[in-house]
Amino acid sequence: MAKNKQPKVIDLFCGAGGMTQGFYNAGFRPIFAVEHEKDFAETYAANFGTHVDARPIEEVVIDPKVKKLRADVVIGGPPCQGFSNLGPNRLDDPRRVLWQYFMDIVESSKCKVFLMENVQNLLKSEEGEAVCQTAIDMGFSISAKVLLASKFGVPQNRRRAFILGRKLGEVDLPEGTNETMTVREAFRGIPKKPTVTKFVQNGPVVTSKLHIARNPTELSKKRYALIPPGGNRFDLQRLAPELTPACWIRKTKGGTDLYGRLVWNEPARCTIRTEFYKPEKGRFLHPKEDRPITHWEAARLQTFPDDFLWCGSKIQIAIQIGNAVPPKLAECIARHILSFLNGKSPRRSKQSKASG
Repeated sequence: MAKNKQPKVIDLFCGAGGMTQGFYNAGFRPIFAVEHEKDFAETYAANFGTHVDARPIEEVVIDPKVKKLRADVVIGGPPCQGFSNLGPNRLDDPRRVLWQYFMDIVESSKCKVFLMENVQNLLKSEEGEAVCQTAIDMGFSISAKVLLASKFGVPQNRRRAFILGRKLGEVDLPEGTNETMTVREAFRGIPKKPTVTKFVQNGPVVTSKLHIARNPTELSKKRYALIPPGGNRFDLQRLAPELTPACWIRKTKGGTDLYGRLVWNEPARCTIRTEFYKPEKGRFLHPKEDRPITHWEAARLQTFPDDFLWCGSKIQIAIQIGNAVPPKLAECIARHILSFLNGKSPRRSKQSKASG
């Protein structure tokens, strides 16, 4: 596709650029992005160019130059912590209102389509209702759903909310593809043993150089070895109560993914989060090896390419990996959007909320 014919996309709250990667793969041309976290913005710039703005979005939206930008599509994921079940989910969290700046740029860019991503709770919140109503008032038809990433060729059961808006026509989010990827397929070609024993931050690093080893305690190693494929902390409690933290024994419900082990022949049952290197935080044990997954493996489960460049410390890179929209999921939605930008009607349409 010729560069001047590529539809233009703006990515807000872009993080490392998982959404941009997917849209780029589908044939879109990224022209502008906003990300106020320095390391995250550097990662984006290393992969897509220096058009990323590292200021807070409150400053960006009032910039006259930004107000003059025009794009076909605006995408992004306002910070999810204000809605997440993993956090305090406070109604007065200031991050809950950042969607308003997103919609300001949707309006000023005169885009034909916008796509907003967040955790599932967005669709149950007053803010989610406000996003939809604001979009309708701007003349958009909308579709709001929870999508399961494994239905789109992502080797991970990650559920996220999406709000898709389109001007000049009805719209619906895609239902998924027939492609299924397993953990085994995702890890193909990655050595069983981590190859990086000491990570040194020295400029952008490709994904395949992030096979970073951990240094667990002897107690942790004993615990890892007792977890069967698909097992979790309850197996540890059953097989070796003397090795099980007392707080887990007292907690008989919830937290079923803690110390969980992945299974080769299915997608990861968990969401890859920002602390995937800590098995006590979720189902992050390797399917066969007695260790947590590495950054490279987590990036593969998120469908980042091996030559993707990362900036920051290993903790900062982990946050970027865990927070990202899987590029493969973004690409599937981008191709769906491209079809009706090219004049094709979506398979079916609605202007209401649904769970997928």
